[in-house]
Amino acid sequence: MTGIHSPGGSIARRTVLKAGAAGGLGLAGLADLAACGNSSGGSSSKSLKMLYFGEQAAATQLQNRLQPQISKLDANIKFEITAINGTDWNDFLAKVLTQVAAGTPPDIISVATEGLQLMASKELAVPLDDYVTKDLAALKEYFADIHPALIESMMYQGHLWELPDSFNAGNMFYSTELFQRAGVVPPSEGWTLDDFESAATKIAKFKGINAFGWVVRLWGSWTSFMYANNANLLEEGKYDGGDWLWNKAYAGDAAAAGRKGGWKWGAPTANSEGTVEALNYMIELTKKGLSPSPDVGGGGTLQGLFASNRIGMSIGGGFWAGGLTNAGMKNGSFDVTMFPKWKSQRHLFGAGGYAIFKSSKKKDLAWEVLKLLVKPETFDLVFPGNVTTPGRKSLVTAERYAKTGPKHWSVFYETLTKHPDTAPIPAPPYYNALATALNQRTTQAISSGNAKAALDGLQADLEKAAGAS
Repeated sequence: MTGIHSPGGSIARRTVLKAGAAGGLGLAGLADLAACGNSSGGSSSKSLKMLYFGEQAAATQLQNRLQPQISKLDANIKFEITAINGTDWNDFLAKVLTQVAAGTPPDIISVATEGLQLMASKELAVPLDDYVTKDLAALKEYFADIHPALIESMMYQGHLWELPDSFNAGNMFYSTELFQRAGVVPPSEGWTLDDFESAATKIAKFKGINAFGWVVRLWGSWTSFMYANNANLLEEGKYDGGDWLWNKAYAGDAAAAGRKGGWKWGAPTANSEGTVEALNYMIELTKKGLSPSPDVGGGGTLQGLFASNRIGMSIGGGFWAGGLTNAGMKNGSFDVTMFPKWKSQRHLFGAGGYAIFKSSKKKDLAWEVLKLLVKPETFDLVFPGNVTTPGRKSLVTAERYAKTGPKHWSVFYETLTKHPDTAPIPAPPYYNALATALNQRTTQAISSGNAKAALDGLQADLEKAAGAS
């Protein structure tokens, strides 16, 4: 992961969440603080404020790029993007609420999959249902261009909370140079876990080279193997509802069949047979010398090692195309394919988008800006340089990846179209506690070599977190 862009595609960084209080505020007071913001009056009458998880320099650049388009909506409005550079989603939202309590809430907020259900469950944002219904005719082109899996991932309890503009699925990147040196044929889209391990074994013979590198986190970690093993950390279900959208925006679209009102994450299943088997597989890779012990957190270090040809394979999404290019890799020196097939070839993904803050006094204008932000011509203003995967299928083109690569760029969107069982990462309202526990227990499993004991501990952690949420 590089810069401010996340695997989920949000402007916000995808990082590890910490349990408990952060930035001086815990999440227990979210609802109360949100209520405080309702009487604050929102941003000033001549400004529209958006909160951005990242560096202020990048936020200011984006603000300047978007201001001309905002001025077309309202010539008297100044668009202000304020960056919040926190350590994780808990820290980010705590700092957001500090601003709310101080009387300076945002109008628009960018939140990725990790924070969506947390935000919605605490009523920090407003459902977009009425706005979408009112403007459905104008939005038909948008819905026709965006996969329904991304839309469903932005729903919670039957309501749509964000318009997604980007996503990243956990595909497999590989070094074409190391594959060639090792005499490994480039993997096909339908390759298997045995094919993966065979390639890794050949690459691992090179001194100083790690055949496969990964990091401890929820997105694109050992969890990708878990998904391919038809397992998960939580029971999967769907909230009722959503027909108001599916029957109109996606009428006749086979990919929308069975979609409902958002993912309903149920009882923890962290120590289920398939989950334990997936983590055990990672332990075996380490024992066989095919993978080093992983770091915890973001993938910046991992990308750096990959860019210096010290890693043969790693899990990445479309954001790796820009990240590896920025790290100095030439077009053609890396490529991508589907994640290997185990019991299935199910992938995981995270999505990014925009929501309207509940305390905003300019909700109607904020809605117009949300529609602007998901227009095709806006995408490269927000995400220059292939630092995420476009949510719109029409933007995933050969022309887009002509300079950066990879050669098989079509894999990014075809993950959704060719593997309809692909699903978002498990991100319930208690995501912060889940992510923290996952990282701790994964580290325990790798160091001890005992996946079952570590995941029994994770099961207890998640049962406690779910009960407290």
